Amino acid sequence: MKVASSSGGTDVASGFAGSAPTTPVWPGEISAPQLGVALEAWDATGHPVVGSVGELVVTKPMPSMPLYFWNDPDGVRYRDAYFSTYPGVWRHGDWMLTTERNSVVVSGRSDSTLNRNGVRLGSADIYAVVDKLPYFSESLVIGAELGGGGYWLVLFVVLSEGATLTDDLVREAKSAIAAQASPRHVPDDIIAVQALPHTRTGKKLEIPVKRIIQGHPLEKVASPDAVDDYSALTQFTKYRGGLLEGTSD
Repeated sequence: MKVASSSGGTDVASGFAGSAPTTPVWPGEISAPQLGVALEAWDATGHPVVGSVGELVVTKPMPSMPLYFWNDPDGVRYRDAYFSTYPGVWRHGDWMLTTERNSVVVSGRSDSTLNRNGVRLGSADIYAVVDKLPYFSESLVIGAELGGGGYWLVLFVVLSEGATLTDDLVREAKSAIAAQASPRHVPDDIIAVQALPHTRTGKKLEIPVKRIIQGHPLEKVASPDAVDDYSALTQFTKYRGGLLEGTSD
């Protein structure tokens, strides 16, 4: 019996990398790309990289992958979701490293990575701190690149019953993030909202919220039938362009 890891996506209803009977299992690595998957890590210029982290891409059609989205007759949302960064090449939105032996290390979402002045931190690192705070029942952190070189790092929170978002509470939350996650990734703003939107399977909609803040039309970022509470998503249109006091270079 062999213990092995794998990585895939609900988008493709399949896997990108996994184990194989002809490869060993290396700690912290996924042994090989799956059969039929032209899997590579690419840098920002669209060149494959080995030994350093890049974007997880699939350079040729897979046996299992979506061809279009519902209610997207012109294919704009489909192309924007997967092919806008590298035309004709599927970009999944994950960071990945390919080793010299062709094994794979997947290190989290690239679209939702918090990139403050070139220093990256995963949103999960923020949630690991915030989820322990008793006055928040749920949270959503967004790092949005804005026009003019601005960057807005914002934490949206749903308050626990009876809690009020006071200045003292905001300072306490920011101090906890600075001490336990990263002093570089303390939110510019912490904003209380009534509810947060999720996919039908319960995943937080970080990327659609980020795109709304960056000015993308609501109808282009998510279909109502794909969101558990569409009104929770529409509330973020008021934050297009960020808050003046929350943006920073």
